[in-house]
Order: sequence, then structure tokens, then C-alpha cells
Amino acid sequence: MNEKLVEILKFNDQGLIPAIAQQHDTGEILMMAWMNLDAIQETLKTGQVCYWSRSRSALWRKGESSGHIQTLKDFRVDCDGDTILLQVHQEGVACHTGRRNCFFYSVEDDTVSINSDVIVAPEDMYKK
Repeated sequence: MNEKLVEILKFNDQGLIPAIAQQHDTGEILMMAWMNLDAIQETLKTGQVCYWSRSRSALWRKGESSGHIQTLKDFRVDCDGDTILLQVHQEGVACHTGRRNCFFYSVEDDTVSINSDVIVAPEDMYKK
């Protein structure tokens, strides 16, 4: 991997860095997940986005079980080196709930509402 990139990145105490996935052509924010060095290396090498699953303590190749993959279009790092922005092409939905993105809760005053419908039933995505 590029030595300059490794110098820039600031991982947390667990060796992770937050990564925001954004649809490259619309600007829609799809999701946030964590990456470690291995996930970054795999993403840059293959062009298919890979994250680190904290719950499974394993690499999580986006779409490996649902088929809803993210293809990397651009890899960016913020000015502090502590957040990654992945501009991607999202196949299907990004959220495990079956919604296009993970940011479907809207908060206004004391009201929390859901601002998008389920596109694909989760039980249909994860039949395996």
C-alpha cells in the first residue's frame, strides 16, 4: 500500500478508522462502517469495498451475503486523517434493513420518524 496513505491515516486504539460510503454520482450518504488496514488494502486492491465487522471480528466484504455490493469509485481521506470517504457505486440497497441508505431516522423536535421505505425485505437479502 502507498506509504504516504499509511502516514496520513489515524486509526483509533482498536486499529480502526470510520469510513463513510457515498453514492458517487448523486452524493447520497449511504452508510458508515469501520475499516482496518487489511480492509483498506483489500478495497484498494480489488475495487470492491471491504469493511471490518466489529461484531464478528472479521473482514466484511460488502454484499458478500446480500449481493448488494459497493464498487469503489474514489477513496478520500479527511484533513485530519481520521475519517475515510468512499465514493462508491452501490448495487441495490446499502442498509441491512433493506433501505437504500442507513440514515432513515429523522428527528424533529421530540418526534422521531422513518423517512424511507424498505425496498428489499431483509429475509429476501439474507436467505443464505
